[in-house]
Amino acid sequence: MYQEKFMREALSLARLAAEEGEVPVGCVITVGDGENARIVGRGRNERERRKSAIAHAEISAIDEACRTLGGWRLWQCELYVTLEPCAMCSGAIINAHLPRVYYGASDPKRGAARFFEESTAFRPEASGGYLADECSDLITGFFRKLRR
Repeated sequence: MYQEKFMREALSLARLAAEEGEVPVGCVITVGDGENARIVGRGRNERERRKSAIAHAEISAIDEACRTLGGWRLWQCELYVTLEPCAMCSGAIINAHLPRVYYGASDPKRGAARFFEESTAFRPEASGGYLADECSDLITGFFRKLRR
């Protein structure tokens, strides 16, 4: 299953974020079909390092994909992220016209994938649960360690 392959790439970015003291969320954006797709955008949380509220993994990956492909419409791409997107990132996904979003762990407190269903402009398809246990364990472990 090619979704797992790209979610593993997002997980490696999330691990890198954790090593840097950031909330471990990673994201990749691909273009192309299935196994033959290539990564055109990568991002990880960098809010602490960049001192920016918008330095989320999805925003960074969208920005890189737009620069790589030379335009702001990412209608031919897919986004893979280790945690369900927040409201800000869901809005950016809608505005970038990303048609498909795959996420690992659900975020019952801040997750906003439901925004996709409510959008009147563009409605990405979202599905969660890809490597959910690994994604969830990474985040849970990060916060457990932080509280110590």
